[in-house]
Amino acid sequence: MYHFSLLGTTWYPFLFDSVPNILRSVAIWLTVAMLITFLICFFALHGERRKKFSKIFGIIAIVYACAVGLLFLIREFIEGGIEPILFYPLLVLIVAIAVSGTLLAFVRNKMLYIITASVCGAALIACFVCMGVHFASNEAAANNGLTNEDVNTLGLYLSALLLIAAIIFAAFFFGRKDKKGFDTRSITFAAVCIAMSFALSYLKIVEMPQGGSITIASLLPLMIYSYMFGTKKGVFAGMIYGILQAFQDTYILHPAQFLLDYPVAFAGIGLAGMFARYDRLKYPQVKFALGAVTAGLVRFLSHFISGIFAFGTFATIDPVWLYSLSYQAAYLLPDLAITLVAGILVFSSKTFVHELTRYSPAQTTKNISESVPQADGNEDSDILKSQEQTK
Repeated sequence: MYHFSLLGTTWYPFLFDSVPNILRSVAIWLTVAMLITFLICFFALHGERRKKFSKIFGIIAIVYACAVGLLFLIREFIEGGIEPILFYPLLVLIVAIAVSGTLLAFVRNKMLYIITASVCGAALIACFVCMGVHFASNEAAANNGLTNEDVNTLGLYLSALLLIAAIIFAAFFFGRKDKKGFDTRSITFAAVCIAMSFALSYLKIVEMPQGGSITIASLLPLMIYSYMFGTKKGVFAGMIYGILQAFQDTYILHPAQFLLDYPVAFAGIGLAGMFARYDRLKYPQVKFALGAVTAGLVRFLSHFISGIFAFGTFATIDPVWLYSLSYQAAYLLPDLAITLVAGILVFSSKTFVHELTRYSPAQTTKNISESVPQADGNEDSDILKSQEQTK
């Protein structure tokens, strides 16, 4: 099955035949080198040195991710791969996120949170409006050489509605203990994680001929966000990321197909934190892995259904469901495997898991810290004492 799906794929890490491919290959290896450097230094340093290093590296990572995103976004614009009406608002959004993340790393006060959240929110709304105007004026199927008969409209709409309902139910069921509503902290982290995932999605190891790619753990920041802030916020952040993905890798044949391949598929990634508050699972690696696999399967199902009802005319083997299954498996399973390995390595660090308690909502602190028996408990006890004094 993989034989049919891998025909026409592009392998980027070793592709140096043009300037764009050289840039992409260099960015891939530079990102890998940065990740290795971070892991070595993180485990080698201790105490205050580790905290200072993590803060500095965090700023560098935000700026680097946004720079990579801008680089490839500008390249696509120059080559005509993205329309001006989509390019300029997305450019403003990425710059706003980079500046906001950098400022908040040095100064944290209520006014700055409000300003940065307002600017990023306005830029995001502008992106959605421009995207709606752009695609509302085109007949997507006709632009891709298809007719309405080639697309199963009823199957697409029914599948999209059922999958949306299932994701919403799972988000609220597993997120019933999460803190309600967005605050400035969760909004800021959402913007940073979305930006980092968006930038990493440009670092493609393999690109499939009809959309989809294997990346360097591009979904890991979104999964970590869901683990920290819960499934309801995670699903919302994933939906936003999915819409932004439509700017970068646009294969839109039908409105319901757009839902399945972009906002719905990546909203499913927001379920990665569904086991984060499950006390019976002792180890954070297990909690993350189970949630990541479930989220990956939801994304797989969304793309699989879209492949059957929207892209069936492109199938090279019968039956159509077998072609869709092989095509999606060819890139989604390796991409999920890379994310799983990277995530398990990250969550194997007791210091990293303990650091999540500093940023996660107050009611989740206990659950996460219990997963780290060797972490220093003085900080948690001080927090509890201060809360009692405040009361």
